[in-house]
Amino acid sequence: MKTKFFCRYALAIVLLCGNILFAFNGMPLPERKFKKLATKKSATAASIITAVGNQVYCPQSSIKIVTDVTINSTEEITAVYIQISSGYINGEDVLSLINVSPNLTSNWNPDSGTLTISRNNSSALLSEFITAIKAVEFRNSSATPSGIRNFSISLGQANYLPSSKHYYQFVSSPGISWGDAKRAAAASNYFGLKGYLVTITTLDEAIFVGEQLSGTGWIGGSDARKEPYWLWETGPEEGTQFWYGRESGSTTTFAYWNDFKEPNNGGELALKGVEDYAYIAPPGNGQKGRWNDTSLYGSSDPANVNYPRGYIVEYGGMPGDVYPQISASTSLTILSITETKAPEICGSGTAVLEAKSAAGTINWYADETGASLIATGPSFTTPVLNANQTYYTAAEFEGCVTKRTAVNVRVNAVPEVTSVSNPAPVCGSGIFFLEATVSSGEANWYDSKTGGSVLGTGNLFITPNLSSNTIYYAEANNNECRSLARTPIEIKIYPLPDVQNQEVVLCAPNSATLDAGISNMSYLWSTGETTQKITVSQLGTYYVDVTASTAGNCSNRKTIKVIELPAPEIQKVDVDNRTVTIILSNPESYYEYSVDGINFQNSNVFHDAPGGLQTAYAREKSGCKTASKSFIVLVFPAFFTPNNDSYNDVWEVTGMENYPEAQITIFDRYGKFIAQLNASKKYWDGTTNKVPLPASDYWYALKIDNTQPILRGHFTLKR
Repeated sequence: MKTKFFCRYALAIVLLCGNILFAFNGMPLPERKFKKLATKKSATAASIITAVGNQVYCPQSSIKIVTDVTINSTEEITAVYIQISSGYINGEDVLSLINVSPNLTSNWNPDSGTLTISRNNSSALLSEFITAIKAVEFRNSSATPSGIRNFSISLGQANYLPSSKHYYQFVSSPGISWGDAKRAAAASNYFGLKGYLVTITTLDEAIFVGEQLSGTGWIGGSDARKEPYWLWETGPEEGTQFWYGRESGSTTTFAYWNDFKEPNNGGELALKGVEDYAYIAPPGNGQKGRWNDTSLYGSSDPANVNYPRGYIVEYGGMPGDVYPQISASTSLTILSITETKAPEICGSGTAVLEAKSAAGTINWYADETGASLIATGPSFTTPVLNANQTYYTAAEFEGCVTKRTAVNVRVNAVPEVTSVSNPAPVCGSGIFFLEATVSSGEANWYDSKTGGSVLGTGNLFITPNLSSNTIYYAEANNNECRSLARTPIEIKIYPLPDVQNQEVVLCAPNSATLDAGISNMSYLWSTGETTQKITVSQLGTYYVDVTASTAGNCSNRKTIKVIELPAPEIQKVDVDNRTVTIILSNPESYYEYSVDGINFQNSNVFHDAPGGLQTAYAREKSGCKTASKSFIVLVFPAFFTPNNDSYNDVWEVTGMENYPEAQITIFDRYGKFIAQLNASKKYWDGTTNKVPLPASDYWYALKIDNTQPILRGHFTLKR
C-alpha cells in the first residue's frame, strides 16, 4: 500500500512539473488549466466517451447531434467540447443547448465552430453532462444546405479531427522562433500522445487547423535543407517532401500556400533566400488558413504579417502512441440534391435527366411548387421537346423533402451556314482565307463532306499552302447542335507551265540557241524577244516568262545560264599492252574521250587499241574545246606461222618503228640467243643462218632506250 501511494503522488508531481514548464512556453491560461487536468493519471486512463447518431439532416430543421452517448470516468468532468470538425460553414451552422442544467453553462464560439459545456459549480454530475450532450442540437440557416457535418465530442480542450483521429492546439507565444516552437511542441504531451509541430497532409486537415483553431502560427514545414524543396520536418511525416519549385501546383502530396502562389515570391528576405520556414498566416493576410513562409525568427514588428504569434501542436501518429478514448464523433448527412445533368437537345427530341442525392429518394416535378410528382429515381426521360423546358428535382427522406432544384433542358435550334466566301482562282499555289457566316454558334471546318476531324473552328479558316484544287466544308455548330449538311467551298488552282531551268554551254566566239522548252505558249525573254527560241552570243543569265493561253493565263519563269567551260588538260596517257587510259589534270563529268578523234565516249579507258603511234583526245561535250596527246602502242604478236602463205609469216612488233634506238633480243626456251631486231632489221622469219627452227615457244627482251625498263615476254612459232 505504501508503494502504491508513493507512486501515485510521485507521478502527479512529475506531471504537475511538466505542466508548469509547459505553461512557461506560452500556453494561455485556460489551456494551462486544462493541461493540468489532462495530465492527471485518472483522466488519461479512466475517462472514456462513446457516441452514436450518424443521421440525415432535413434542411432548416433542428436535430440532435447524437442519439446516445456514454461517459465512463472515475474523475470529475469540468467541461465537454463539441465541435463541428469538418464541413463547418460559419454564419450558417449553429450548435445550441436549450434548457441546460443550472449546474452547467454552454458557450457557442462561431469562429471555431465549438460549443463548450462547462460546469458552474462542483455540484455538476456526470449524468448532467451526458444529458446535456444528448440535448445539443444542430441547425443550418440556409434554404439549400449541402454536404456532411462531422461532430467531435471531446473531454479535452484540444480540437479533435475525426478524419485524422488527431488532436490540435494553438499555443500563443508572441515572437517565438520556428526552432523554439518545434522544440516546445516536441516536449508537449496530451493524454499520453506525443506532440509535434503540426504537419498538414489533407485539405480537411488544412481547413480545420487553419480556420477553426483559436489562433495561427508556425507549422512543421521547411526548405532549409535544400531550396526550394519543402519537407515536413516534424512528426511521423518528418523528411517527407510535399512541395518543390516556384510555380503553383508543384506539389508531391499536398500543399496549401497562400493565394496559390509559390513561397519566396517576393521581398528582401526572399531575395536573400532565407524564407525557409512555414506558418499559417493570420486573418486578413491573404486567404484564410493558407500558408506563408518567412525566416527562422520572422518579423520583429507585431504589425507585420510575418510576426510569429505562436505555434500549432498536433498529437497523434507518433510511434508508441496509445490513443485515449476521450473523444467521440458523429455525423449528419444533409439531405440535398448534390448533382444534376441535363443534355442539350438539337432541334427536338427527348433528354435523359439525371440527379444525385446525399440520401433518400429523388423526386421529379414539372414545376417549382406544384404537387404533381412525375417520376422518382436517379433519372427521368422527358417527352419530346421542341423548346427549352425546366424540370425540378428534390430529395426526400422520412417525410423531409428538400427545396426543389431546377434542371434546365436547352433545346437548340438547328443552325445553318448562311453564307460562305468564294475565293478567286490562283496560279500555282497559295494560302486562302475562307469565311463562313452561321445562323447561330460558330463554324467547324472539314476537308471531307462527311466524317473526318475538325480542322478549325470560327468564322475564319486559313488554309495551308495549296498547290492543287481542293474543297473545304463549313458546318454550323451551336453547342454541339450541328447543321444538317456541310457547305462546300471550292478552291481552284490553275497549273503553271512546266518549265525546267537549265545551263547552256557557249563555245566562244560561236553563239548558242536558248529554248523555252514548251510549245504553243506566249514568251517574253529578258532580251525582249517573244519567240520560243532565241540565239545569244554572250555569257550570262537569261530568263523567259512562259504564259499559258488556257484558263488563268498562268505564267512561269524559266532561267537559263549561259556558261563557258574550261578546256581539258591531258596530264598523261597510260598504255598497258593494248589498254589505254587518258588521265586529265582537271577531270570533270562534262568531258568526253577518244583515241581516233571521231568516236568519243564518257569513259577515259580504251581496250584493244591499235598498235603504233596514236593520238588521245579529250574535249568538253559540246565540242567546244579539245586537248590531244600522242602515244605509242606496241603490239607483240602471240604467234607466227612462217609457211610462206602471206599470213603471219614473220614475227614483228608493231609500233617499234617509233623507237629508232630500240633493240629486241630473241632466245629459245633454254636461253640460247637466236636473233636480234632493230631499226634496220624489224622482223624474224623463224630461221637461224637460214636454217628453219623448230616449232616452240621463244622469248624476247625489248630495250627501247637507256631511260625505260626492258620489256620481256614470249611468243609461239608454229609449223
